[in-house]
Order: sequence, then structure tokens, then C-alpha cells
Amino acid sequence: MNIMATNLALDDRLLETALKIGGLKTKKDTVNAALKEFVERRKQKEIIALFGSMPNDEDYDYKKARA
Repeated sequence: MNIMATNLALDDRLLETALKIGGLKTKKDTVNAALKEFVERRKQKEIIALFGSMPNDEDYDYKKARA
């Protein structure tokens, strides 16, 4: 993992609220958790967009697959 030293101007009230809601102890942990959640949600949106875009396999029998 690469660590990038950065100076950011963050909304103090928003960060304090995120600290409380997230139950994390440091601003760094809170920002990293928020970034991780942001990335995961965007990836989920990409996956959801794929639903219905693949053709159905007419020969697939889900009942047979259970056996």
C-alpha cells in the first residue's frame, strides 16, 4: 500500500460527525474508511448496471442444478 502525504481543507463539522457515526478514533482512519466506502459503493453501482445486460440461457434448468 502506498501512502500519500496530503494536506486537505476538510469541513470540520462534517469530519466530526463522521468520527462520531463511524466510531473511529482518528481523522485519518475516518477519512480512509470514507474513501473505502465511496469506492465500494461506486463498484456496486457498476455491478448493478450489469444486471439484465446478459442474455438468459434458455437451456439452464435451476431445478435440475439443485440436485
